[in-house]
Amino acid sequence: MKKFIILLTLLTVVLFTAGCTEEVPKNATNLKNTSEKNHVVEATQLEQINKSLQKGPVLLKIGADWCEACQEMKPILSELAKEYDGKATIMSVDADNSFEFANYFVINSIPDSSVIVGIENGKYVYIQEDGNVSNDRLRSRILGVRDKEEFKKILDLAIQKVKST
Repeated sequence: MKKFIILLTLLTVVLFTAGCTEEVPKNATNLKNTSEKNHVVEATQLEQINKSLQKGPVLLKIGADWCEACQEMKPILSELAKEYDGKATIMSVDADNSFEFANYFVINSIPDSSVIVGIENGKYVYIQEDGNVSNDRLRSRILGVRDKEEFKKILDLAIQKVKST
């Protein structure tokens, strides 16, 4: 039994240290800085939404890694993040890892997206597909996979709404 424990310990040490010999590239910090722009923000806290709203509207997609439709949306969200850089924030939330979001936004189907344009009386204000604003997320949410152009239309309406207020 002692030999087994020693062998298991040695094997564990070898496995954990095997990847530690790789050198860090000299420009590793530059790589990190460039990847922070033009990307979908992986949200884990509601405060991230609040902070981003100071810069403009937030497209929030709530999904999960196991959801095929949610995975289909990843390239669409990435393209939107590049196109709307500086104008809107594109966020994604994994409902399985963020129960705070799932509970707060009452998620019962994924992917579930919405565009948030502000905060009024402590509640998020959402833009609906017709351009009207509402505190009622259920009326403003976008269920399922949508075409990139549909998201662009809603984001453009949201940007106009934010500029006019």
